[in-house]
Amino acid sequence: MKKFFIILLLGIWTNLTFAAGTEYDMRVDGLACPFCAYGIEKKFTKTEGVKSVDIDLKNGLVIVKTKEGKIFTENELKKIINDTGFTMKSMTEKAL
Repeated sequence: MKKFFIILLLGIWTNLTFAAGTEYDMRVDGLACPFCAYGIEKKFTKTEGVKSVDIDLKNGLVIVKTKEGKIFTENELKKIINDTGFTMKSMTEKAL
């Protein structure tokens, strides 16, 4: 019975580990108004693999969460931000 619970817990942990995507927090220069935020949000929501986009105007942050298996390189994120007319200053990445 003990082995069953260990296997069950291991299975749950494995599914949780691999079922999550990645979160990218990007500091963006010039992000000051809701119209700016809308342009960036629109560009990311049209990008394959993006689950959600949140924008923190006060801190100049764009927070993108991806679906399972989708990984962006820093250069890909810079290009998306640059295509909207802004400049990405920095980026952090963490698993969800």
